[in-house]
Amino acid sequence: MKTIAKSFCLIVAAASLSLTANAQGADSLSKYILTPKEKPAPQINGARVFGVRPGHPVVFTVPATGTKPISFSAAGLPAGIKLDAQTGQLQGAVTKPGTYNIVLKAKNAKGTATRDFKLIVGEEIALTPPMGWNSWNIYATKVTQQLVLDNARAMVKSGLINHGWTYMNVDDVWQGKRGGELKSILPDSVNFPSMQQLCDEVHGMGLKIGIYSTPWIESYGHHVGGSANNPEGVFAPTKENVPRNKKLFPYTIGTYTFYENDAKQFAKWGFDYLKYDWSPNELTETKAMYDAMRATSRDVVYSLSNSTPFAHITDLSKYANCWRTGGDIRDSWKSLKPRLLSQDKWAPMARPGHWNDPDMMIVGYVGWGKTPRPSMLTADEQYTHVSAWCLMSVPLLLGCDLTKLDDFTLSLLTNDEVLAVNQDPLGKQATVVAQQGDTGILAKNLFDGTKAAGLFNTGDEGTKEVVLKWSDLGIKGKYIVRDLWRQKDLGAFTDEFKANVNQHGVVMVSLRPSK
Repeated sequence: MKTIAKSFCLIVAAASLSLTANAQGADSLSKYILTPKEKPAPQINGARVFGVRPGHPVVFTVPATGTKPISFSAAGLPAGIKLDAQTGQLQGAVTKPGTYNIVLKAKNAKGTATRDFKLIVGEEIALTPPMGWNSWNIYATKVTQQLVLDNARAMVKSGLINHGWTYMNVDDVWQGKRGGELKSILPDSVNFPSMQQLCDEVHGMGLKIGIYSTPWIESYGHHVGGSANNPEGVFAPTKENVPRNKKLFPYTIGTYTFYENDAKQFAKWGFDYLKYDWSPNELTETKAMYDAMRATSRDVVYSLSNSTPFAHITDLSKYANCWRTGGDIRDSWKSLKPRLLSQDKWAPMARPGHWNDPDMMIVGYVGWGKTPRPSMLTADEQYTHVSAWCLMSVPLLLGCDLTKLDDFTLSLLTNDEVLAVNQDPLGKQATVVAQQGDTGILAKNLFDGTKAAGLFNTGDEGTKEVVLKWSDLGIKGKYIVRDLWRQKDLGAFTDEFKANVNQHGVVMVSLRPSK
């Protein structure tokens, strides 16, 4: 065993040394790819469980890789649900609550793959963390309907859809004025000529779509919000509407609120996700919008932003599917590091249908409405970023230009063994099981009885040895350790596993009992 452990340390050290290049040149990072190439035989990926409310439409596309074309079939589908053999889209509705055990099948010229899948009809939705895209970190206030569609098409063309990436979320500044039949927020007709068409086109690609709003009179981007000081909801922007301190908060919620109006319109258009943004997040507004959306006939994942007060999370989490655990992230180590080994206090709140959210992802081309550029994170830091987000079972929302995906970024986002840790049906958030200085280990249990762990080196002093001890995991005996990024077994180990981890880097592994 000591020989195997020593050998692996050398392998990791060699790999880590090759991951130190700065990410200024995205093309240069292709030599640091660890994810194996996709196999020609079919493989079903993504979530193993999906929640839908009784009578509401099921919107789910079976993610599968392999040589195209792939045909899909299923056994055990409940009455009211059909599976499109060509697209893999589940459609329909189920009125009777319960758990429906389904066997999905994907077939191509190279073989057949099957997977057990649970459709749970009840009150809980978002039974695994949402995976998708948000417009803010790349376009900020310059987002348009065409840009959203361009990125949706790229989500499909790049193959991300085949790995479980689903949501295309429009952030702030889509809003025009309040009006129409429902007296709801209507889109800026110049940049978003038809929300209905946008939703229909995104759904037609097998994806889902999200929208942004706020209970404030005015959004952070200075567009119309969900309340007003006049019954018509006429919007006039002022500096006082968007507070920068909590003392001003009571004055930014208007006398007249439009929760039901907006929720009905969002559902009518066909939105599947709502980012509800204000600070501090308060129970009154949270529950009011939840009730309004629940009264519609559509399931909408409900995400609170930003910096949700920890003191109130027990009550807020009863209604929200996701909530921000801090402020906005940027593509720098200074911004990323504080979110890595400091989330344990939030962990008890994470559970199927309810997820902690340390903010969107900062890989690929970002820009916040300025000239797009590759993420400023090094290759090591990007591996650390994706590994931590997957271990913590938090929403995976890309903030990059999907039309400019380079091979390295694609490799980060298409490693199905790494993504499976995020989408694990148990819904456990990894917590710190050991920490010494700037090194630490996040670990958690998985649904199949295995364990996942990340060995992190957040320090600035070069490569360090990190030791994963069985005693810290509450286990004994011989376990097979698997490198999840390389998708390769490293051997059987007893009592502990050691790895040399590069500065700002990670080694992500799973452990299963050795027979």
